[in-house]
Amino acid sequence: MAKKRKPAAGVTPERFVRLYRMVKLLAAGAQTRQALTRRLHLDIRGFYRDLDLLRSSGVSILLTAGRYTLEQDIEDALALLPFPDPHLTLGAAKMLAKGRSPAHRALAEAIARFVPSR
Repeated sequence: MAKKRKPAAGVTPERFVRLYRMVKLLAAGAQTRQALTRRLHLDIRGFYRDLDLLRSSGVSILLTAGRYTLEQDIEDALALLPFPDPHLTLGAAKMLAKGRSPAHRALAEAIARFVPSR
């Protein structure tokens, strides 16, 4: 049975860049928490918040012998990152929501939650 993922949380552009960098660092090889916090300019609490967000978004990160590793293809992991609000107009969002893919449907559902139907 596939693991059910939580909906992606909204993130700031700064946090997105940090999450992206963390995935890239982990894809390059096993990293200690200390190395990751230093390179990402994070405190321990921020590190665990970001780690939790990545894992809850479906990014597979394993801790073995004090080192964190990415357990999936980097492109698959990056595709799961929550993306910051693109600040679209409603018209642009509706235009992007037209289509048959899961991404189109997700955007259409998000619009429907905020915009009452006539």
